[in-house]
Amino acid sequence: MGLDTGQRNIGGEMKLEIFSKNESMLTEAIESYARKRVGKLDRYMPWITEGKLEISQEDARVPEERITIQATLGSKGMLIRSQERAEDMRTAIDKVTEALSSRIKRYKGKRYDKGRGISLTRVAAAEGPEENEAPQVVKSKRFLVKPMSQDEAVDQMELLGHDFFLYLSAETGKPNLLYRRKDGNYGLIETETG
Repeated sequence: MGLDTGQRNIGGEMKLEIFSKNESMLTEAIESYARKRVGKLDRYMPWITEGKLEISQEDARVPEERITIQATLGSKGMLIRSQERAEDMRTAIDKVTEALSSRIKRYKGKRYDKGRGISLTRVAAAEGPEENEAPQVVKSKRFLVKPMSQDEAVDQMELLGHDFFLYLSAETGKPNLLYRRKDGNYGLIETETG
């Protein structure tokens, strides 16, 4: 399983890598289209210096979920990420860049309107396990936890679009869990050793 990659600077600032598990999926036209669309995002967040697009195709029952694009942009420990699915490559690229743009705008609005009581609460429908089935751990992730301030953790959580964020407190060196409350504010769980 080979990876087809491309890497160039966009606008002299952002370096974008594009990966595809299927070499035939990544044509010059698609790569050019992706670079153009993603390259426009660095005008909203000039600190974005690098990015990665991972493109995959699956045999999905629903045609609108055949192509998956996962985009990660960032620099200096700050990341913004989105994943979208679509029937064709251009639509998937459009959807992922729109999602990133929306996340950036919401983040910037939150930064400027901080403390004004603006709620960013999202309603998500979650499916629970069947009656006789015990819940199981079905996904596991590992990530590097860096020391940061509480404000930096809030910024990172907003950029990732998560409802919670685990980080090391720069003050105490202990793990802290930041989470979004239903009222749109944040909660913080600080750990102690006993």
